[in-house]
Amino acid sequence: MIDPVWVWGVPFAQMTLEETVAAIDALIEERRPSYFITANLHYVMLTHQEPDLDAINRRAAFILADGAPIVAASRRLPSPLPERVAGSDLIFHLCDLAARKGRRLFFLGAPPGVAEEAATKLRSRYPGLQIVGTACPPFRKLTAEEHQTLVDEIRGARPDLLFVAFGQPKGERWISENLEQLDVPVAVQVGASLEFAAGRFTRAPRWMQKTGLEWLFRLLQEPRRLTSRYARNAAFLGRMRLREKRGGLEAAHAPRRSDNHPEAVVAAQDDRP
Repeated sequence: MIDPVWVWGVPFAQMTLEETVAAIDALIEERRPSYFITANLHYVMLTHQEPDLDAINRRAAFILADGAPIVAASRRLPSPLPERVAGSDLIFHLCDLAARKGRRLFFLGAPPGVAEEAATKLRSRYPGLQIVGTACPPFRKLTAEEHQTLVDEIRGARPDLLFVAFGQPKGERWISENLEQLDVPVAVQVGASLEFAAGRFTRAPRWMQKTGLEWLFRLLQEPRRLTSRYARNAAFLGRMRLREKRGGLEAAHAPRRSDNHPEAVVAAQDDRP
């Protein structure tokens, strides 16, 4: 695989959407438990705020740039990313792949009823698609018994690909912590992608996606939930641009300190409540 492009301390894969689908298919063929990450600007900000995410990023098979600001920032570097690979697009391409090649899918999380609605619509859209299970755990910390029952349910369904919709960074953490026990060839946290597939939300017009304005369309759909989040993202983006101007591009985008010093990650994990 081509060396990643580091953008604000996160290593992004230099892959197009088509190359990403091929890479995921290859991971499924290997049959070894793995996961990849679709990282938007919010996830990059969280990586700066929560040091344990550095270790999770390093364990990932690859990280995709699911955000226009990330791709734009990479274009100021010697090796820019080829394009944005949005999880809300990728899910449909992976379902098409699964239907054609007999891959088995499992949908985990999202609000009640969403996974089932998404499964119904995707089966209709892709004849022969095997969605071998859905689960919507309660929005609270599971007991040890509930957690083990959930893991056993997923493992018993023998999916090739697990879509997790727990939100960032809960989904990435959950996958990383349970990867070996799940024994799923490929897992990914998909954010609101299941809600898009279920028809709960509408994607922005293509021109808004191409011009980096999809965030505005999403904000108009969920202003109460997203206003604060997008404000924090904008402030983080401003800080990163300022860091580029003051410290130079190389320093602003280089691997973060904890990437080079794993003990810093361990210390940060020990300090978490």
